[in-house]
Amino acid sequence: MTEAATLDRTNVPTTRLRVTGMDCASCAAKVEAAVRRLPDIAQVQVSVAAETLAVRHGPGTDARMIADTVRGLGYGAEDPDAVASGNTAEAPWWRAPKALLAAACGAALVTAYVLGHVAPITERWAFLAAMAVGLVPVARRAILAARHGTPFSIEMLMTVAAVGATVIGATEEAATVVFLFLIGEVLEGVAASRARASIRGLTGLVPETALLERDGTTESVPAASLKVGATVLVRPGDRVPADGTILDGGSDVDEASVTGESVPRRKELGDAVFAGTVNGDGALRVRVTAAAKHNTIARVVQLVEEAQEAKAPTERLIDRFSRVYTPAVVAVAALVAVVPPLLTGGAWGDWVYKGLAILLIGCPCALVISTPAAIAAGISAGARRGLLIKGGAVLERLASVTTVAFDKTGTLTEGKPVVTDVVAFERSERDVLSLSGALEGGSSHPLARAVLAKAAEAGAPVPPAFGAQAIGGKGVAGKVGGLDLFLGSPREAGARVPFTRDQEERVSRLQGEGKTVSVLLANGAVAGLLAMRDEPRSDAREGVDRLASLGIGAIMLTGDTARTGWAVADALGIEVQAELLPEDKQRIVRERQATGAVVAKVGDGINDAPALAAADVGIAMGGGTDVALETADAAALHGRVADIARMIELSRRTLFNIRTNIALALGLKAVFLVTTVLGVTGLWPAILADTGATVLVTANALRLLGEGGSGD
Repeated sequence: MTEAATLDRTNVPTTRLRVTGMDCASCAAKVEAAVRRLPDIAQVQVSVAAETLAVRHGPGTDARMIADTVRGLGYGAEDPDAVASGNTAEAPWWRAPKALLAAACGAALVTAYVLGHVAPITERWAFLAAMAVGLVPVARRAILAARHGTPFSIEMLMTVAAVGATVIGATEEAATVVFLFLIGEVLEGVAASRARASIRGLTGLVPETALLERDGTTESVPAASLKVGATVLVRPGDRVPADGTILDGGSDVDEASVTGESVPRRKELGDAVFAGTVNGDGALRVRVTAAAKHNTIARVVQLVEEAQEAKAPTERLIDRFSRVYTPAVVAVAALVAVVPPLLTGGAWGDWVYKGLAILLIGCPCALVISTPAAIAAGISAGARRGLLIKGGAVLERLASVTTVAFDKTGTLTEGKPVVTDVVAFERSERDVLSLSGALEGGSSHPLARAVLAKAAEAGAPVPPAFGAQAIGGKGVAGKVGGLDLFLGSPREAGARVPFTRDQEERVSRLQGEGKTVSVLLANGAVAGLLAMRDEPRSDAREGVDRLASLGIGAIMLTGDTARTGWAVADALGIEVQAELLPEDKQRIVRERQATGAVVAKVGDGINDAPALAAADVGIAMGGGTDVALETADAAALHGRVADIARMIELSRRTLFNIRTNIALALGLKAVFLVTTVLGVTGLWPAILADTGATVLVTANALRLLGEGGSGD
């Protein structure tokens, strides 16, 4: 935003407020429009994700005026001289003003139904009172928004629709529509609140304290106080307190919180480690390279919030249309009522009657119901099949997706390594599994669990091992039945025992397929090989092919090694980019969008959160992390790759239904508009036109509940 020329750039104060009650971009737009109308405003920045408002202004405006303006729109604002930290605890959703209003309206609606059956003479007044409970606050917000620069808001449309429905006698329908609108607002607020809480919860991955080395001793200090250049001790099992470089030691580090990959990585002298990752079996001395506010987890939080703010969400169809439709209907009705009597001497009574009929025909009630009905039916149909879609805007964007970017681990693959090959040399495969399982019996490492699972599957007994011990970064050794055993990497095994040409070729071939190879040595000889890999989901190829049949491309973005990434991508027939950090995945999504692609990002981990938020549609896969589910716009709860295509197909069917509904509603209104002006129809047919359109579009929307794609 450009600053006002009349203000001194070097001496413009900034007021920051915490604004509560904002649920979407349209809320932010209302706040920004209202604050910009104040005098001496240089710059306004509104963040829904962080619930902050930052205003640079001159002496003509003060903090109190800004806060009063925000409160005047119906949003909460902290004390003007308090700076919002974004960490203020939120009240439970059921205690929020919108939830209380929806509950009151719902109770009034139930009461009206009961009274209507007990005393039919009171039915109309009972529903009118029920409608007023919910509509009066909505109408007040509509008037306030109009006064502050947003005249045709969704609240204004709802007010016009409800009043119009009451005028034509559909008081029960008007009260129900108001109640459903309030429920939608509550759900929208809950989703926004949970997303904010999950993003803030990311910071909990970083430990509160760190062991700082100072003057030859270590002391516990707050992790947030660590400065660049400090040296910290990270004990086995501890979380790394800051981004840094290893000065001494070696260990397997679980980086799932950053890269999303299931297999820990070996870290040695000079390697980088990230805040929030979990140290494995060795102590590490780490030199801090980034302060707390700039560490990896902090950057992920920032990327998510920035991506959510930069995203251009689809504007509600009804809200867009109301900018023209509602004032146009009023204008046409006024012209029909006034112009003919003035210009042609027509009877005032006849033309006012026709004008009133046009107002009834033009009531937007059918339009207000039709689109939400189709969206609600589409979302419900998806939920039955494990496809969670968070709102109508997401449903609309899904239909235009041209590229799907998949994470690998836990998305296209099962998320855990399995033993794919057992190669025996001068022993049986059963013996190789038994001896390997014996060495791995006391380990919780993912690769160890894979070996034990394969042994159980093959029915291979797992004898006890004696003196078994892990050799950091190399493997595990021990004795079983008089045999000296070692199970470890080909590099370490090769340093202990020379390989034959055939053995080297077997190892190379398996590694070329993107598999992790472990070599079993028995009494100084190569006894066998175990190859492990995180295998593709059973329906991964079907899901990719189904997307291709819809004209949608697919790419895999993974933090795993290039060799592993290519092996999985080749099996699925898709493009791949590997060895990526969270910011790399987000960058690639942005690059695809810059070429005109509409990108859906599918992932299940914290590392996917920035890319999920940056994509046009973010889709969480299966039972992924809370932050992935909350950051995402949608979720495939059953974890099936083919569900992504099913979700897009459902979106396209719903959009077609919406367009059909709009054509039905407007078509009927257009026909009756002409017949009314010609004097063929009057008030009662006009009422039937509106009510009939409502019945037709609702019935059409409900058809979505019975539709499903193959394989659902």
